[in-house]
Amino acid sequence: MASVIARNAILADEAILALSTQLRVLETAARERGLLADSSDPKIQQLQSENAALRKAVADAKQTLIDLERSHGRTVVDAPSASAAAASTSAQPISQAAKGKAAKAAAAATPAAAAAPAADKKAEAAPAAKDKGKKAESSAPASTDAPAAGEDAKVHQLDFRVGRIVSAKKHPDADSLYVEEVDLNEGGKLRTVVSGLVKFVPIEQMQNRLAVLLCNLKPAKMRGVLSEAMVMCASTPDKVEILDPPAGAVPGDRIVFAGHEGKPDEQLNPKKKTWETLAPMFKTNDQRVATFNGVPFSVDGKGVVSAPTLANVQVK
Repeated sequence: MASVIARNAILADEAILALSTQLRVLETAARERGLLADSSDPKIQQLQSENAALRKAVADAKQTLIDLERSHGRTVVDAPSASAAAASTSAQPISQAAKGKAAKAAAAATPAAAAAPAADKKAEAAPAAKDKGKKAESSAPASTDAPAAGEDAKVHQLDFRVGRIVSAKKHPDADSLYVEEVDLNEGGKLRTVVSGLVKFVPIEQMQNRLAVLLCNLKPAKMRGVLSEAMVMCASTPDKVEILDPPAGAVPGDRIVFAGHEGKPDEQLNPKKKTWETLAPMFKTNDQRVATFNGVPFSVDGKGVVSAPTLANVQVK
């Protein structure tokens, strides 16, 4: 499932390339008519500097958004970027109108909900290159009868458990991220979890508290720190709340869904896109109870999982 954010980010790149190409044509016409300003003109130099800053801002925003999707367990399908081509026109000044269009294109890539942390590009690049090589080696066409990735995804494959966030501190290299130590009742071992919650949850509310975690995503580095699970939250663009387990729940309690019995996978296979397929079906209901397709998150004999205040919103 290709990332919508990745596609929007690519559109932003393409907008910059189109504008830069148009400006190059205009520059040629101006030179032929003797109207081109001296490149040493301070105004030209200022526009060139602003143009370079704008391109860097768009590139940084695109990478941040792609990293944020990766941190939610989504596989981002990379497409050729226009950034390199646009960079060849860096000597051409961009008008205020052009800069406005490019900024709007970049804004289109802003995610609708609060995202978690930016993942290292290196961790994703190697598997992508490997897959590309495998495709080149195979000359036989893919069967049209093969099931689509994620087609057989079942919610019981996801390992949701109650955990206690023992401590949390800010990530040393990312202002928007917390690094948490989480007790999942795994024989004294604490898991390290990275979450993009700094803007939404005060650090004092991250200490010694229960939460629900998705525990069998493939571990991934978030700005150099390996994250071994994901804290589940009710989420809107402006507000994010950590889900509350029921009263009496303890670390290690498993979350179940009535009518969806089965053993969770030890670790989800990213190629099968189980989480990506099921993620849109997780929401809170009118009573703020976290649900999968309307079926509550439950801890046997103890009750249901809920959000503190957010009803009818996405859970992720």
